[in-house]
Amino acid sequence: MEKLTYRSIDEDVLRNMFSPSRTYYYLLALCFAGILLGAFCWGYMIATGIGVAGMKHPVFWGTFLINFVFWVGIAHSGTLISAILYLFRAPWRTAIARSAEAMTVFAVATAGLFPFIHLGRVWIVYWILPYPNERNLWPNFQSPLVFDVIAISTYLTVSAMFWYTGLVPDLAVVRDKARGIKKKIYGVLSLGWTGSHRRWNHYGKAYLLFAALATPLVISVHSVVSWDFALSIVPGWHSTIFAPYFVAGAIHSGLAMVLTLLIPLRKIFRFEHLITMNILENIAKTIIFTGLIVGYAYATEYFMAYYSGNVFERDTMIWRAIGNYSTAFWIMVVCNTLVPLLLFFKRVRTNLKRLFAISLLINVGMWYERFVIIISSAAHQFDPYSWTHYSPTWVEYGIMIGSFSLFGFLFLLFAKFLPTISMTEMKESLEPPRRNDRSQSSNTREESP
Repeated sequence: MEKLTYRSIDEDVLRNMFSPSRTYYYLLALCFAGILLGAFCWGYMIATGIGVAGMKHPVFWGTFLINFVFWVGIAHSGTLISAILYLFRAPWRTAIARSAEAMTVFAVATAGLFPFIHLGRVWIVYWILPYPNERNLWPNFQSPLVFDVIAISTYLTVSAMFWYTGLVPDLAVVRDKARGIKKKIYGVLSLGWTGSHRRWNHYGKAYLLFAALATPLVISVHSVVSWDFALSIVPGWHSTIFAPYFVAGAIHSGLAMVLTLLIPLRKIFRFEHLITMNILENIAKTIIFTGLIVGYAYATEYFMAYYSGNVFERDTMIWRAIGNYSTAFWIMVVCNTLVPLLLFFKRVRTNLKRLFAISLLINVGMWYERFVIIISSAAHQFDPYSWTHYSPTWVEYGIMIGSFSLFGFLFLLFAKFLPTISMTEMKESLEPPRRNDRSQSSNTREESP
């Protein structure tokens, strides 16, 4: 394999920004078609009424909340890789941190749509905001909907600033390589970066500050999402384990999504020498750890239902395993706890096809985990008279497809217009060039720390 240099890193990363392959445009068109489908279903629901979604008493949330929790969970692993591993100075994060940070921002943006979709009458969303008004109406701050708005807006703001801060030096490299209107646009985005010692000093402090600030958000934001359920008295929800349970599940699903994105990315953009198999193997090892935590959480949840002596909790847990949603329950258990154990074998975690298949199965399992938690408890509460069987409609499936397409579309645009790999951090892991190395341009040397 050719030895990496400052110049080769710049050329490899920037090559795909200016001339992506035809496969890229096929994927972009496919994602755009999915967005149109989701927009049509949402518009149809607004025009017809929220009744066209399969939600009815007592299941009032359905797939809208399932997808909301799923996408918030996906977002958290990006912060784990880019912030926590940065604080611990893990060397294998450098090639994947930028994509993980972008995944965080796009997943949070996608999740933020679902509280609006669930409102039905989205044009009165301003009623959630606490502002003085002549009607003397104030939001109910005990409502989970208000929890979600505050949590998502806070997390999106910090994640976006952390992502953009890391982009600034690389945007300056793109600015110097671009021509015409692109040069002006990247010149504005790079904030006049010159690569001086003073700027690098301020950059390092700012990036460290955002990393330290974003790290506790991994715990706090998804804990707030878990309180949507834990503050109620519904069997299966009223539990103190939900905060760490949701955080562990979020990191588990997020790591799997990182693999789902990076394995095709390294193939399409020919990044095999940058995103190495060793990096993917380290992610796989981390998935083993998070999978064991999730399995422990499942076991603890059932033990507490038995140990509490609460007949409603016990019967709800039994019904999850053998009731109407038993198929979803066992998909959740197998995909989230048993499938990751295959990564103990080196021949599995070093095989791209197997690794990609396992990442997809974990994402499926984590979606079904949210389905089991939300639907099985809401549809099977205290009064047997109100028990029901919930089934999503084509409108909900269309909106869900639209959300996945929106996430993929945003990530593909990011891959075209912004550096997908942090050139700055990749260069930090290399030995500095010698003064008499004429193959390295003075401009590139100036832009590197």
